[in-house]
Amino acid sequence: MIIPLAAGSSVDNAARVLAKKMAENMGASIVIENIPGASGQIGAGQVARAAPDGYTLGGFNDSIMTMLPNIQARLPWDILKDFEPVSLVATIEWGLVASPKTPYHSAADLIKAAKAHPGAINYGSGGVGSPQHIAMELFDSEAGIKMRHVPYKGASQAAVGIAGNEVSVGFQGLAAATGLVEGGKLRLIGVTTPQRMPQFPDVPTVSESGLKGFKFNSWFTIVAPAGTPKPIVDRLNAEIVKALKDPEVIERYKHYGLTPRGSTAQELGTDTRTQLARYHKLIKDAGIQPR
Repeated sequence: MIIPLAAGSSVDNAARVLAKKMAENMGASIVIENIPGASGQIGAGQVARAAPDGYTLGGFNDSIMTMLPNIQARLPWDILKDFEPVSLVATIEWGLVASPKTPYHSAADLIKAAKAHPGAINYGSGGVGSPQHIAMELFDSEAGIKMRHVPYKGASQAAVGIAGNEVSVGFQGLAAATGLVEGGKLRLIGVTTPQRMPQFPDVPTVSESGLKGFKFNSWFTIVAPAGTPKPIVDRLNAEIVKALKDPEVIERYKHYGLTPRGSTAQELGTDTRTQLARYHKLIKDAGIQPR
């Protein structure tokens, strides 16, 4: 299982938990290989070029699946043509966070201030085209506001920048931000889930507190090289879904800020096309260019 991201990332942690349980259930060995670099292009390319026999899989996030193809004009692979969807595995839930030194306590507060002072509020992200950047551009677009983007070298650096009041706000994956929230370094002013999260029962959703219908999360998916026979894809899908129902897996995922999902291969394919189209318009309208 090739992970085109660094070891220790949310996707990597999720993949190792999943692979361990699948290996136990199947009586097989599943080896995780991290091949980071070029925003995931390198590792994804190795999956695309592998033999379509079910022995090489890719553990991708939605940045690789639906954001990168809309930002990079020329990729060495095509997400729709060079891969077989196997299953959506989990989602990483996100939150809107603010520096405790700001006056913002809800999404409504932020939107009101941004409308009163267009372009005056700074937000931090993990870089141009990062999920943090895309999430805020989506928020700006749907709210009819415009804030000033300050790209950092990574999501962790952006979170520290918000905590230090270098920038006022930002979106962060809750797996990474929860410690800073619990430590009082960040103020969680909204979650991007459809309903409130049990971990944060007093924190409203962005949808209920200022931007009706707003949702955002990150994916962890499993794909195979294009041409992998359907019976193999179906077997792998069944094993993934089975593993995701295991109480140990559910508990470990909760610890990492992940929500186990599972899907059919067809559902993942449909969702990928939907998100590609959604982000194509967003990225084009926002004028996001590769760096």
